[in-house]
Amino acid sequence: MKSVAIIGAGITGLTAAFYLRRAGFAVTIFEASQRAGGVIQSIRKDGFLAEFGPNTILETSPKIAQLVRDAGLEARKLATDPKAEARFVVRYGRPIEMPGKPLGFFTTPLFTAKAKLAVLREPFIKPRRDGVEESIGQFVVRRFNQEFLDHAIDALVAGIYAGDPNKLSLPHAFPKLKALEDNYGSMIKGQIFGARDRKKSGEVAKDRAAKFSFDEGLQVLPDTLAAQLGDSLKLNTPVTKLTQTSDGWRVTTANGDAEFGAVIYCGTAYKLAELEIESGAPGTVPARMETTNLPGRCPALQPFAEISYPPVAAVVLGFRREDVAHPACGFGMLIPKIEGFKILGTIFSSALFPNRAPAGHVTLTSYIGGARYPELALLPPEQLVETVLADLRVLLGVKGKPVFTQTATYSRAIPQYNVGYGKYRDLLNDLEARNPNLFFAGHYRDGVSLGDSIVSGVNIAERVGKTF
Repeated sequence: MKSVAIIGAGITGLTAAFYLRRAGFAVTIFEASQRAGGVIQSIRKDGFLAEFGPNTILETSPKIAQLVRDAGLEARKLATDPKAEARFVVRYGRPIEMPGKPLGFFTTPLFTAKAKLAVLREPFIKPRRDGVEESIGQFVVRRFNQEFLDHAIDALVAGIYAGDPNKLSLPHAFPKLKALEDNYGSMIKGQIFGARDRKKSGEVAKDRAAKFSFDEGLQVLPDTLAAQLGDSLKLNTPVTKLTQTSDGWRVTTANGDAEFGAVIYCGTAYKLAELEIESGAPGTVPARMETTNLPGRCPALQPFAEISYPPVAAVVLGFRREDVAHPACGFGMLIPKIEGFKILGTIFSSALFPNRAPAGHVTLTSYIGGARYPELALLPPEQLVETVLADLRVLLGVKGKPVFTQTATYSRAIPQYNVGYGKYRDLLNDLEARNPNLFFAGHYRDGVSLGDSIVSGVNIAERVGKTF
């Protein structure tokens, strides 16, 4: 039986392991921490359900729904409440509902007449064809205007990457927007005329994708996959070295060595930079992986330490319904930096799914830090709560103290696909080409959303099955 080692038990690694086992491979998954699931973490306490990582999965690909069915979780799947579709963006110091239909854009108070005219003008702006890599900020200003960047895209980028729109790469962080201009000459034209192509591929745009979770939160998915792996999942077992052999790869951990035919790395970019790899063993085609005088370091992997992972803190607060003036009945609110608040955004968690809060209560999940204010994410829990409360009092009319409080800090949260990110992807392609049966997958390569990570796991399992 062919054997595969998977490094990292986040959702990408778990998904890959799940499908490789179904395909008949002997799989072992090594996880450095004490739990599987990565940033997915759900806690039920005092009648509240707190989500510290993502709150929903966007069903952008049929592969996501297929995983839920294959894992036997259809009965536990929960769609978001249809009444909770409203999304808010803060402007003039208050949350304003985003228009749900195209015509609503021209009547919303979110944008001035100048910004609305810029949208009408966008289809007539010539596409850029000089090959220069733009940031998402440069792209938006060029095709729309500064107001659209400051009051819309900046908030969107905070919600997805907790990043800086003036640093994030258009083709790498938002490849579908780049494709709209490349293929149709315009974002507006692309949305209209590209619908047929999207339907044919089975993929759904993220702003139109169905959102779902599970009865006890998103952690149900990694817990279910981990349970099916059984003893094949090795927690508290960091991998320190990979050595190429005549038959595949030797994986070294604190517990000893084990031989595998193939290895899939599904960890983080900064941990990849710390991995030691020896390749070009007798009987194999030399991979020309450089050696180093620093133990535990491989020069070929050092560039991955450059990838920025700004810290993000999640603050989950529960309130009595009468202590929150805002209805909080939509998806949540995003906050542009220009508005001067500390939090990046807030999800109206108890409006999305049932049983997220006791009757007569509201759960609000706020995020703070990121590339915008990294120092704030590292505040002690008490200060995190007070910082979030100060903003919620102004934005949502919160009064009194929360009856439920939970915080979680991710010191390295989301990889930033900044301008120049292509060199890292090129390096991964080169490493795979020069090192047979060594594969890379995950959020540092294939997209940062939870759905992206699931699809990455499915795809790498399919690729290993075909090539190994």
